[in-house]
Amino acid sequence: MSRRGKPEAAARVLGQYLRDLRRERGLALKDVAEPIRGSAAKVSRLERGVSPPKERDVEDLIAFFKIPEGPAQEIRTLLRQAQESPWWDEFRDVMPGYLRRLIGLEGSALGIYTYENHVVPGLLQTANYARAVIRTALPGKSAADIERRVTLRLTRQGLLSSPQRPVVMALLDESILHRPVGGAEVMCEQLEHLLQVSQLPRVHVRVVGFEKGACRVPCYPITRLHFGDGGPTQVVYVELLGKATYVTSAAEFERYRIVLDRVNQVAEGWQESQDLLHRALAKYRSREQD
Repeated sequence: MSRRGKPEAAARVLGQYLRDLRRERGLALKDVAEPIRGSAAKVSRLERGVSPPKERDVEDLIAFFKIPEGPAQEIRTLLRQAQESPWWDEFRDVMPGYLRRLIGLEGSALGIYTYENHVVPGLLQTANYARAVIRTALPGKSAADIERRVTLRLTRQGLLSSPQRPVVMALLDESILHRPVGGAEVMCEQLEHLLQVSQLPRVHVRVVGFEKGACRVPCYPITRLHFGDGGPTQVVYVELLGKATYVTSAAEFERYRIVLDRVNQVAEGWQESQDLLHRALAKYRSREQD
């Protein structure tokens, strides 16, 4: 397992382990709440790996389930791994909690499938493009604060070159190519970068054209992550203004899966997407020369 996503992955596997133990005993969430002095919602969060597990809660569940010493030690090992400080911990002051979880999930994912309708996905942004996006989204922030956020975004992209890199499918609304974030020079650099990364193994960049995407695409970005680490197999991330939603329930997940699959169906193929990127790049290059 890659170090990049180890704490988040361990929390997910631990949660699934505890969920399996509960279900094997025919217990509901509320039946497990009292031993950890909480509610059914608290048990659900623990089982879904939403937040770092507490040692006291895990030890109480080991006792409640009467788990033998061998499996109990496996659980404690997962607990220690889930409580380790990840690489992004040093950026905690400039990173909202919902983004911390996403980065952890990215680091342990086998596949990342994302649709963006306003800006290039963070995993594929250049430094100058990211800087322009952050300045617009967070007016009044100091230059130092903005640079830390840019550094975080670029460091996050390291997973694209890691040996355990996931499959990345980035679906970009065509409007992104024509929205001059940062000006013509920044857009030239960003489009050139998209053309380069689209040549990498396991990275796919496809454009959702204006006409084909009409009435078929959502008005908000969606990311679906697929895992093979022993925890829940998939999760959907939906980012809104100043917050995000993580969807793990089967019914809700299926709704978003259908939406994302519909976007994938109307997206242009590889060659046409490359042509659209090249045409947009030529447009911005001509503006630079004017």
